[in-house]
Amino acid sequence: MKISGLQKTTLLDFPGKVACTVFLSGCNFRCPFCQNGEILDIAEGEIPEKEFFDFLEKRKGILDGVCVSGGEPLLQAGTEEFIRKIKSLGYAVKLDTNGSFPEKLKSLVLEGLVDFVAMDIKNSRAKYERTAGVHCDFSKIEESIAFLLSGKVEYEFRTTAVKEFHKTEDFIDIGKRIKGAKRYFLQNFKDSEFVLQKGLTPFSDDELQTFKRILKPFVPSVLIRGENG
Repeated sequence: MKISGLQKTTLLDFPGKVACTVFLSGCNFRCPFCQNGEILDIAEGEIPEKEFFDFLEKRKGILDGVCVSGGEPLLQAGTEEFIRKIKSLGYAVKLDTNGSFPEKLKSLVLEGLVDFVAMDIKNSRAKYERTAGVHCDFSKIEESIAFLLSGKVEYEFRTTAVKEFHKTEDFIDIGKRIKGAKRYFLQNFKDSEFVLQKGLTPFSDDELQTFKRILKPFVPSVLIRGENG
């Protein structure tokens, strides 16, 4: 596997777990607001796989779980075996995904290799390709949404909110598509040196609260990332 980074401890990324987050290189999307722009191409990787698994061996009893993130973790061949090896060490696994590989997602979940899934919902259907930055098959996105809504695994949906890409009607469309979901997070855009498109702006706190109220009829548990309560 091409591993581009490792956050050795996180209390936030995996609900209820003390975890680490491993970042796999490569993504099939090119979201203009992506904060991990430096790892979107599959490169050689900065961390040897052996070094990563040696780290997990040493952290047994300290860490409960591993977040497998990216990029898009399901893009690389061999992700299933990579996750299987993590599970064999006794760790719970959380997968971050854009939902464009529903068959791989289903396989991992149904084999018991993934304990929690966080899926990004980029935007309303009408704006999906513009927001993803590439041509994409929206039916694949909907297939992943439907699978997670079926309750086979713990999950959350989330959207990075960016003023240049999202409006009220977009969140209404998203709410309709994930109606009945267990939880949905709004996370405000944050600029960084690696963001692909410069000059993008976040929403105000009041604007995020408005979106939250709009979404409540569809998803009772709507949260703003970083907000208490």
